[in-house]
Formats: sequence, C-alpha cells, structure tokens
Amino acid sequence: MIDCGMSDPYQPVYLETPETTGLFFDALGGSRELAIDTEGASFHRFVDRIYLLQLSTQNHSAIIDPLSAGTLPGLGAMLEDRGVEIIFHDADYDLRLLRQDYGWRVTNIFDTRIAAQLLGIRSFGLAALLEKFFEVKLDKKHQRADWSMRPLTPDMLEYAAQDTRYLLELRDQLRSGLEEQGRMGWASEEFARLESVQFAEEDSGLAFLRVKGARDLTRRQLALLRELVQWRDTVAKQLDRATFRVMGNEALLDIARKAPTSKSALAEIKGVSRSVVERNASDVIQAVERGLAVPDAELPKFARGPRWERDPEFEPKVMKLKAVRDGVADRLQLDPGVLCARERLEAVVRKRPTTVEEMLEIPELRRWQVEVLGTEFLGALGG
Repeated sequence: MIDCGMSDPYQPVYLETPETTGLFFDALGGSRELAIDTEGASFHRFVDRIYLLQLSTQNHSAIIDPLSAGTLPGLGAMLEDRGVEIIFHDADYDLRLLRQDYGWRVTNIFDTRIAAQLLGIRSFGLAALLEKFFEVKLDKKHQRADWSMRPLTPDMLEYAAQDTRYLLELRDQLRSGLEEQGRMGWASEEFARLESVQFAEEDSGLAFLRVKGARDLTRRQLALLRELVQWRDTVAKQLDRATFRVMGNEALLDIARKAPTSKSALAEIKGVSRSVVERNASDVIQAVERGLAVPDAELPKFARGPRWERDPEFEPKVMKLKAVRDGVADRLQLDPGVLCARERLEAVVRKRPTTVEEMLEIPELRRWQVEVLGTEFLGALGG
C-alpha cells in the first residue's frame, strides 16, 4: 500500500505500479489543479518517449515511472477534464509526448513560460523564474541525464521533483501579474492554442532534406546525403540510440561533399569516429556509391516554396510594420518577438488587409495581437 495522505507536498512519493498509481489518483479526490512535467530521453534514444512523470497538487506530489505504472487512466482523466487546470512550464514538448504516448489531448492549460513572456520577463526559464520569485536555485546537474536508465538514483529523483514543486505558486504569481496588466486574455488565447499541439506526421524518406545545411549541397551531393541519412537512421533505430550518437549531421554533410570511396578516405573526415570506420566503413562507402549511381534525371531536389506575387514594396512594408511593432513593444515593455514575430509581420503584408476585420482573418495572427497592433498596422500600410 502507498500512503497517499501525505502532509508535506514537497516530499513526493515514487510510484511504479498500476496499483499504487491508482491509489494515488483516488487520493487526489476533487483536486482542480495539477502541475505536471515529463522527462524524455531524446539526447540518448532514437525515438523519444516519456520516461518519467512528475506531478504536484497543493497537497500531494508524485514521481511516476511510466515504464511500469500501466496506462494511468486516473492521470488521463484529469488532463482531459476542463474542470482541472493543468500547469506546465514550457508545455509544447510535454504535450506532444503525452499525445504520442497516451493519446491524451490536454485541456485547460496554464503555461508559466508563456505567462512570463507576456509579462515582459526576459529570463523566462524555470530556474530563472524560481530564483526571481522565490529565491530558489535549481540544481542543473542532471539536465542531460538519461531518464531511460533504471534504476534511477535518489538524486535524479530529487532533481526531477523540483520541476513541479513550485509550479502552482509560480502560476499564482504570474496570473496576478497578468490580471494586473490586463493581459490575462492574451495568455488565455495562447493557452487555448496549445490544446491542439501534437507531432506532425513526417515522411522519413525526406528526412535528409531537413538536415541543416542540406540546401547548400548540389543535387548530386543531396543524393549522397539521402543514402547516408537512411543508413545512419537505420543503425540508430536498431541500437535505439539518438542519431547524432551514431554520426552527426556535419560529418554526413562532409561525406556527401567529399564522396569517399575507401576506408582511409572516410577516416580522414572530421566527425567520423574510429568505431564507425572500423565497424561501418563498408556500409557508409556503399551508401556513397548508391548516391553516385543515381541517374541525373532522378537526383533529389527541394520542392519549390509558395510563390508570392512579386511586390517591390514588400520589404519596405515589413519594415514599416516592424517599426510600429517595436514602438508598441517598447511602450508595453515586451520583447518585440513576443509581441509579434517577423513571420507574422510578413503574413500581414502578404494579406494586404484594409480593415481590422480582414486582419482578424490572418491565421498567423492572434486576436490579442490584432487588438494591440491592428489599427497602427493599418495606418502604416495605408501610409
């Protein structure tokens, strides 16, 4: 049995069976708020998933081992209940993992990172916020830990518990600030958009086009990169290892440029480890040869981006909107990029709105941004 009647919420229980997690959620009763964080292992594993869950309410805290705790129906019910406020810090990746691993669509979200940004706080990492509001210093020594390892050490569990220990109090502080400044509506609109966040379906055969630096290659070099990425990702998947731990992107790009066809030539390329040379040289060279053998007519290329009607005034118009945005951001003491990122300025120029109503139809813009900037944007474009 697990003691779910904890008097000290700062001392979490460690739960690793369906029975103990079930008792824990039964003990939460009518809790209407839940702070949550997840730990993945993208730095170590090929496909990331949730390897640890940290939870806190006003009266209870727990660390759950999802590898052995079952399907967690009690947690799913709380996360999808609009009557329960779910508090994250920087929710985006956590939400994607929760949807991927459990199928849950989390609702009624409060994200302390977004709230801090909308208050004009420039250092909005969790550690910085806890030090600012509570004079608490977080220990970062396990920031890159392998959370897939078992057993987890006591200090790893203590480190993990810090991520939700103060989130409810932090939420209270940030909400008060948003309400005082009349920005709670801004935050609510941003939080509502988080409810639809999930990983997009991606074509693994096009992964090579997403490698940073691929656009600088010739089409022939792209053909080599395609084969090399496929080789690297296949090995990483077999080993359940993060792809960069097999071979980094810079090394792949260099191989694509130099097209080594011998073990000695491969060994000379920076970033190619000795173990790869000894164990995988023939596979890498075969990948290079396959890329070299692709007929010219079948060489890969990047798809054309959306074509816009040529407007010689496009950049000057963007700069006019930028000047407006920067002025308003200064008055509101907000980071200009938080107020309205450049790609949203560009979307406004392309739409060419002539009324606030037309501006509200621009998908990239939030309603609160139109309320704050719309009239001045229209004036700048009209001028």
